[in-house]
Amino acid sequence: MLSLSQRTTRFSSRPAWLRILTVVLLGLALGLSGCRKDRDTIGEMSADELYSKAKSALDNGAWDSSIRTYKALQTRYPFGRYTEQSMLDLSYALFKRGQAETALSTLDRFIRTYPAHPSVDYAYYLKGLVNFEQNLSFLEKVMPKRVRDRDQSTAEDSFQDFSELLRRFPDSRYVPDARQRMVFLRNNLAAYEITVAQYYLRRKAFIAAANRARYAIEVYPNTPEIPEALVVLHKAYTELELPVLAAGSMEVLALNFPDHYYVLGKKKKRSWADRLWPFD
Repeated sequence: MLSLSQRTTRFSSRPAWLRILTVVLLGLALGLSGCRKDRDTIGEMSADELYSKAKSALDNGAWDSSIRTYKALQTRYPFGRYTEQSMLDLSYALFKRGQAETALSTLDRFIRTYPAHPSVDYAYYLKGLVNFEQNLSFLEKVMPKRVRDRDQSTAEDSFQDFSELLRRFPDSRYVPDARQRMVFLRNNLAAYEITVAQYYLRRKAFIAAANRARYAIEVYPNTPEIPEALVVLHKAYTELELPVLAAGSMEVLALNFPDHYYVLGKKKKRSWADRLWPFD
C-alpha cells in the first residue's frame, strides 16, 4: 500500500490538466451526493419539518434550498396547514433568485385562490416589487436616469400593482413604501415620454413629438419633466409654424419656471451621468 507522501507525489506528477479534471470530477461527485442526500432527507420529512427547513433556508438567503423545499412541501401536502403561507414564501424566494415570471405567476395564483386571505395585501405588494426590480440592472442603479431610456412595460405593471394595493387595502402596512415607489415610477414614466418626444423632435417628426409631450403633461402632471415637455411643445409648434401654440407653451413655461435654462436662453447642462452615457 502506498503511503500518503507517495500518493501525493504520484498525484502531483500527473499532467496539470488531468489533476484539474480529477479535482473537478471529485467536487461534482460530492455535490451530487449532497443533493441526493438532501432530496432523500426531504422525502422523509413531515409537513412541519419541511416548512421549518424551507423557512430557515429562506431566512438565511439560501434561495435554491428554500425553493426546492417549498415545492416539495406543496407537492406532498397540497392541502395542508402551510399551503397558503408556503405560496407566499415561495414567491419571495423565486423573486430573490431572479425568477420573476415564476414568482408573478405564483402570486397571481395565490390572489385568485385566496382573495380573502389576511396576507393578500402582501401578495399585491410583492407583485409590484417584483415588477419594480425586474429590469433594474446594476448600471441603472448607479445611473438611475438611464432607467427612462428603456421599455417601461414592467414599470407600468408595477405602478398598477401598487395602485391596486392602495385601492383595495388603504390601511395596509405596505402602503407607505408602495407610495414612495409609485412616485419614482411616475417620474420615470413621465421621463420616458419626454425621451421619446425628444427623439421624435430630433427626427423632425414634430407632430409626434408634440403629441408625446402633451400626453406627458396630461397624464403625469406635477412631475419634474413638465418643464422639458413644455420645451418640446414650444420647439415642435415653432417648427410646425403654429405661433399661437408656441407662444402659449413658452408663456406657461416662463410663468411657472422662470429660472429654467430655456426661458433664460441658455443651453441645458448635462449631468455627469449624461456625459458618461454615449447613446443620446
